[in-house]
Amino acid sequence: MSERELYCDTCEGVEPFEAPPCADGHGADCPELVCTGCGAAVLVTTFAFHLKRANARRRPAARRRAA
Repeated sequence: MSERELYCDTCEGVEPFEAPPCADGHGADCPELVCTGCGAAVLVTTFAFHLKRANARRRPAARRRAA
């Protein structure tokens, strides 16, 4: 089991968290962590998203019309 210190909302302080035995085969990289003080569980995960380019969001320039 791996161990790291994180803020626990239930304990209201920094507590050691550890990864329980993972049935999914993640090993030490398991995203599930459990507070050793109170047993509260957290899920730590990362995600990726694509940002649009700034110039792709611009509206076309207004066209002037002759009177």
